[in-house]
Amino acid sequence: MERDVAVVLSGGAVNGVLLELGFLQRLRASTLWPRVGWIYGTSAGALSGTMAALDRLDALERFMLELQPDDVFRPHSLWRLPLLGSHDYRLPDTIAERLGDIEQTAAELASSPIEVVVCATDVSDDAHGPAGAHAYELSYSSRSTPAATMAEAILASAAVSALVLPRPVADRIATDGAWVRNFPLGHAYRRSGVELIVSFRYVPTYTRSGADWIERFRSRLERFPRVPPVKALIAELRLAEARADRGEPAHWGDMIMRLMRVAVQQNTVVEEQVARETDKALAELERLREDVGTIIRQEGGRRGERVAQAVEERFAAAEFPFAGDRFVPRIAVQASAGELTLETGLRRPQPWGEDEKRALIARGYALLDDVLAERAVA
Repeated sequence: MERDVAVVLSGGAVNGVLLELGFLQRLRASTLWPRVGWIYGTSAGALSGTMAALDRLDALERFMLELQPDDVFRPHSLWRLPLLGSHDYRLPDTIAERLGDIEQTAAELASSPIEVVVCATDVSDDAHGPAGAHAYELSYSSRSTPAATMAEAILASAAVSALVLPRPVADRIATDGAWVRNFPLGHAYRRSGVELIVSFRYVPTYTRSGADWIERFRSRLERFPRVPPVKALIAELRLAEARADRGEPAHWGDMIMRLMRVAVQQNTVVEEQVARETDKALAELERLREDVGTIIRQEGGRRGERVAQAVEERFAAAEFPFAGDRFVPRIAVQASAGELTLETGLRRPQPWGEDEKRALIARGYALLDDVLAERAVA
């Protein structure tokens, strides 16, 4: 069977992996799965897409049901924050312990019938932008990337940069792909041979960053009100609490988190907007071509057919700034975690319950099941 289906998976942290796991389990059981030739994933999608391409979704489910916050990101001591970020990136070690060596996993991808492409953000200290080689985005294919580099890319794509430092990937310094390509839909549209796209996009629901820890810290310091440096710090903490009460960023970490949300949400929205506008433009262009040909043939008299053929040739030779030169249908699912959300990045996160995890997996499965039923896909 010809492989002509591309799967696109967005970032979404632990919530995204669980929802995508259910989504992929349903896709794996469908008649579309033997047609899947490509998986494009960022962050959460890089991990879940890798395991899907290796047909190891059962292993991913066991891994996720066992996973706890400290297995992913472990908070640093406060005094280490300026140098090392807020958290230690524990996920690479956890993957190695429970799923196996990530480089070996990447090596297995090279022989998989499904090509995996992961996206990361390039923060190397050299030229970027429109004149740069990458324009801040890095993409790595399992077909052409050495296993060691592919392994680094998967881990870098999932490294939430608001929490942890960037990571080396071959000769680049990379971090969470969500900054530049949270939902790599455009890559699938531009891939020749893709006749259908099946996509999952995680829609985050952000909670307000609280200032409770600032208040607790201030209360402790107020035991020593006469020490000048402490007195000055207490004053700054009160100002931070006041900013939080007004809805402003209480501290630089809060500001970085807000900016990351803006970047991730904006590039995701733009990705889908470009896809919709491309589809609309291509459909309208096809209607225009047909209408012009009909009018010429009806009104052109004896020369009508010859002129219509010349116009057809001109349409065929035209170059338009679209993402592709053909319409690609898409089966699209998007979802948020809602009240089941499992958050990372907190100083004292609550344990992740198995019931909540299973519910998120089931939701991802059911969402695609509903869409496939609407499309009459078994």
